[in-house]
Amino acid sequence: MIKVVCWDKKIEISGHAYFESYGKDIVCASVSSIVFTTLNGILNINDKAIQYINDDILEIFILSNDEITTKLIENMIVLLKELERQYPKNLKISKGE
Repeated sequence: MIKVVCWDKKIEISGHAYFESYGKDIVCASVSSIVFTTLNGILNINDKAIQYINDDILEIFILSNDEITTKLIENMIVLLKELERQYPKNLKISKGE
């Protein structure tokens, strides 16, 4: 299962969806597309708005509260929640505590 944990200034994404084998998993591909399109969009507008580390866990650090960054992050979460609704066994989104 892919786990997305959201805090105010940080988002962590980890795991594998196990919908299909590596390289054929549409849930993993969808999560990657949603997340990296969002990150690239933000960085193209303001390269100081976020930082991320893509290791075993993708950690996204939100450094700016500007309107565009906030809206793009919110949109990313909405898209991931819709994917979670469609594939609840493969994707879980939660709030960090």
